[in-house]
Formats: sequence, structure tokens, C-alpha cells
Amino acid sequence: EDVSDINSPDPELEDPLLFLAEVALAPHGCRFVSSSSPELLDFSQQLCEKLEQLVLTFSDHGLVSVDETEPNSISHFCIGQTHLDRLKLSGFRYCKPTPYLSQSKTGLYKRMRWNVERPHDKQQREEDDEDAEDKTHTDYYFLCYEDIPNAHAEAGGGRDGVTHGDVVRMWSIGQWVQVNPDPKTEDLEDWILCEVPEGSYRRLLCLGQDEPSSRTATDHLQQLLLSCQPD
Repeated sequence: EDVSDINSPDPELEDPLLFLAEVALAPHGCRFVSSSSPELLDFSQQLCEKLEQLVLTFSDHGLVSVDETEPNSISHFCIGQTHLDRLKLSGFRYCKPTPYLSQSKTGLYKRMRWNVERPHDKQQREEDDEDAEDKTHTDYYFLCYEDIPNAHAEAGGGRDGVTHGDVVRMWSIGQWVQVNPDPKTEDLEDWILCEVPEGSYRRLLCLGQDEPSSRTATDHLQQLLLSCQPD
């Protein structure tokens, strides 16, 4: 696709590239489009890919960092927001595969994250009735890959472009499970003393060896969330 017009000056926008970089930092710069609009979904996917390439280009020239461990980095950007029944879904794309935990080696690398805000169930709402501001909680879901031993490597099996020597790359969607601090603790000191929260990865859906697009991965998560919704 020809993007030569991106350098055309705008009377109200002196630096288009800087504007796009600011879009990457915006918390909710766009919204997921309805599944009934495939053309808009395709266009949204293209915009996501272009923005990712732009941020990586800035990184290659030392203008920004995409390292999640650095405080001012652009390691990920928002790609949209939507509602599923009573759920509020916000999606984020990592500019490059990023270790699932910054301070521990798990073998998992995250490519996307979704924040899913959901209302407390009836019993929980009654228990928390005194705190009117805390009516929802947020669950975190990730698109990750993991390189696992390739059982067919010695026999020369596996598909071209999918296997990498003695390992094969497998993609999945999973949920963040808080380990430290204990999510049920009421001791604020535990949270204050914890520099980086730790969690495990609860694999929910295996997607195979091919990396899904942001659109496809989000579709999978939406179907998963809807299937788990109470009647």
C-alpha cells in the first residue's frame, strides 16, 4: 500500500509522525469495529501494523525505547476498546515479543494484552456495598507464544517456516493469575514492598503454530469470553 502521502504537511499538524507516535501513547485512541463491518476491521488491522512499524522505526533510530523494563518506553500501544454485554474490553499490542514476566524466565513471550473489566457478581456486590466506587474488577488476558521441543526434529518432520531447529513455536491465549502479592491480602504493605507483581499463565486456548493477527486473536478472545458468560 502506498503511504507516500503521510509526509504531506497538514496546516494544523506540523509533524504527522509525531502525531502517530502520540496516538500510540493514547489510552483509548480507537475502538474495535463491529464484526458486521469486515472492511473497517481490515483497515483497522492495517493501521495497527503501520503504527507498530512506525514505533519500531523510531526505536531503531534511538528516538524511543520499546523495552518494557524502562519507565518511559513505548513497549505497547492501545488498539481499541469495545463492550461485550456487561464486559468492557480494551486491547493492547506489544511492539515486539516481550517476556511474560520482566524479572523471571518463563519461556513465554507476550504479543497482545486485553484488559477485561467486569462487574462483581451479586454476592460480591452485596459484600462491597459500602464501597460504591469498587463495582468492577479487571482480568488480564494475553496472546503469548512458547517455543517447545520439536518431537519431529530428529526425524526431519515439521512444516517449513514453523519449526525452528529443535523447537516449534506454539501460540495461545491465557489469563494472568496473580501470585505475588496475594490478590486477597488486605495488607497494603505487601503491595508497597512489591516492586513488580508476579503471576502465572493460565492457558485457555491453544491457537497452533501460526501467529494470529490482532483482529483474529481478539475474535478468539471475544468468543471465549462470551462462552463463559452466565446465562
